[in-house]
Amino acid sequence: MADPELEAIRQRRMQELMAQHGTGKQGNQQNPDQDRAQEDAKREADERRQMMLSQILSSQARERIARIALVKPEKARGVEDVILRAAQMGQIVEKVSEERLITLLEQINSQTSKQTKVTIQRRRGVDDD
Repeated sequence: MADPELEAIRQRRMQELMAQHGTGKQGNQQNPDQDRAQEDAKREADERRQMMLSQILSSQARERIARIALVKPEKARGVEDVILRAAQMGQIVEKVSEERLITLLEQINSQTSKQTKVTIQRRRGVDDD
């Protein structure tokens, strides 16, 4: 495909996505600007959050949280929130080591542990040769 064709396809797809996203909203002309502003604000907040975490956590603790985030992003986000709140309240005065992070994770797990129950229902009377 030539570049103009590819560009035309991209433009059509972008318009379709904007039409789907813009349904039910008024003032579609402002939505792209508002969306960009919201994305920029979110990006800046994430950058500030990561900068604060890098100042609070040791490198090993950051690596552990990154590994947790791969498996359970919501859990990693919750742990980061707890650490940031504690730092803002002045409860954390030195960098959080991996060992301290592990104890914090264990405390959070004990508070939020769920009891899972597995029941097995076997079919009876089917295929009784």
